[in-house]
Order: sequence, then structure tokens, then C-alpha cells
Amino acid sequence: MGYFASYDGVELAYRLVGDGTPLVCLPGGPGRAAEYLGDLGGLDSSRQLVLLDPRGVGRSSDPADSATFRVDRLVHDVEALRTHLGLERMDLLAHSAGANLATLYAAAYPERISRLILVTPGLAAIGVDGDEDEFIAALERAAAEPWYPAARAALEKIFNGDLSIDAFRASRPLFYGRWDDAARAHATVGVADRHMAARLGYFAEVNLDSSAIHSALTKLTAPVLLLVGEADPMVTPAMAHAAARVFNDAKVVVQARAGHFPWVDDPAGFAAAINSFLG
Repeated sequence: MGYFASYDGVELAYRLVGDGTPLVCLPGGPGRAAEYLGDLGGLDSSRQLVLLDPRGVGRSSDPADSATFRVDRLVHDVEALRTHLGLERMDLLAHSAGANLATLYAAAYPERISRLILVTPGLAAIGVDGDEDEFIAALERAAAEPWYPAARAALEKIFNGDLSIDAFRASRPLFYGRWDDAARAHATVGVADRHMAARLGYFAEVNLDSSAIHSALTKLTAPVLLLVGEADPMVTPAMAHAAARVFNDAKVVVQARAGHFPWVDDPAGFAAAINSFLG
């Protein structure tokens, strides 16, 4: 476990997994400790994963100013980590909500990124929204499963403002390609009541000007990979293809039979796709 002081003195933690060229990894949630990323399907066999715990999450300290939980302010933490690691440019991977942070970082520091990987990414920063009919259709693919009614009811509670751990746990089967032992073991890793402030603060009073972000991203020359799961209701292949058009050099990979956590559903397939992109 490594630690560093960010721009405002808050001590942040990161974990190093594997050997090789560093791959800086930003977790999603928001407000989820990076331990749920694991070894990203075995990527640690070819790269050294730098797994950052956001402020107020996991082993990182709580800030005195709750406004610093905002995703646009967290960009400064990512830059502080790059400086701490001594990297002139870095390969950056982000999952889910963390992809909004990675996108904002790329807009602010395009010259500091060598490759950008967005996994089942949150796309609010670039103004790409999902289609409600596609979302419902994706959910209903699992309608015959015995766990479906309870999981769907929990998801509705979340959409209506219930951010409790209980609602989160009950909704989890909807986000995996299959609800097996591996998915059950993974579902709540990195989740804790303490993280709620970071979760609530992530988008609090944030003004994401997608037009300005699009303009800033024209300076990003690094190649971008958007990897999505075929069965993920949150980020569909259509959304990924729409997002790819925002970047200068982007490709989309759709992982078959995978949900929102594709490295859990098919570790080898996920690692192969990422390694192919990274070279």
C-alpha cells in the first residue's frame, strides 16, 4: 500500500498489484474502494496496476472540505497521483462512474495521457444518455430469473433516491452477465457506509458543460478504448459508439455475455481485450 499527499494535503492511498508498466486505475461507484477491481481479470500478469482509493474511501483519508468530493475537483487528485508516481505520461483505466473523472482529467491534461481505457463507462461528462427502452429491455432479459423481482424493486428504490447499502446489495444481480458464485462474492467488495459522503458528493452541484468538455477533448491525441458488456443495462453498445465519436482516436469493444463488471463475467476475455489495446 502506498500513500501520498494530494494538492490540499489530504492523504490518499493506492495499492500496487503486479509488475510491469504502470496502469493507473480509477474505481467507480461512485464512492467504492478500488479493491473491487481486484486484478482486473489477470491484467496484473502484464501490467502493474495502480489502484487508487478516492478521498473518503477505503484507506484514503476524509477531507475537511466536502466540496472536494466533487468529480471535477477529484481531477486534482489524479494529477497529484501522476506526479507522485513520477510519470510523464500514463496509461489510465477507469470503470463506471470513474470514467467521468478520467474524461475530465483527459480534458484538463490531454498531454499527460498515453492511452485511455473506459470500462462500462459513465458518460455524463460528455452528455451521452441512454435510451429508456433499451435500458428496460436489457433489464428484462433476466426477467425469468428467481431473483429478478426483488432486484428490480431495489433498483427502482435507488432511482427514487434510496442510496442505502441494503438497496444496493439487493439490486446487484442485474449488473452481472450471470449471477453465480463469483458475482455474489464480488458484489459488495469495496462498499461501506463510511463511503456515503464521497458517493453523495461526487456529482453534488457539479456543472458538467459537455460542449466545453468536447472542445477540450479535441486536444487529446491518445488512443481511447471503450469496453462495454453486451448485457449491461447501464451502458449499452449504442451509448459506447455515440461516446466514441467525441474522441479523436477511439474504438469500441463489446464483450459478449458480460454485464457491468466484465472482468468478473469473463476474466480471460476482458484481459485479452485490454492487453490487445495496450499492446
